[in-house]
Amino acid sequence: MKWTFFLAVEKDWKVKKLKTEQETLLTPSEVASLFRVDPKTVTRWAKAGKLTSIRTLGGHRRYKESEVKALLITTTGKSIKDGEK
Repeated sequence: MKWTFFLAVEKDWKVKKLKTEQETLLTPSEVASLFRVDPKTVTRWAKAGKLTSIRTLGGHRRYKESEVKALLITTTGKSIKDGEK
């Protein structure tokens, strides 16, 4: 029984650790508003390889905030403040 409890605690600790390291994901609309383009343009960028998209279980695209920020800086020379989307 002690061994089972230890594994459960260790497993729980790993889950909590993973939650703190998760990347913030943005919707196509959020990305589009940053670049002042249509959301369909953001989808085209993903298809062209300019941005990496992640698909949700429902098939919707999401984009890593860090990658979007990097692209925003390289293309426009502007950055967004933390917490601002």
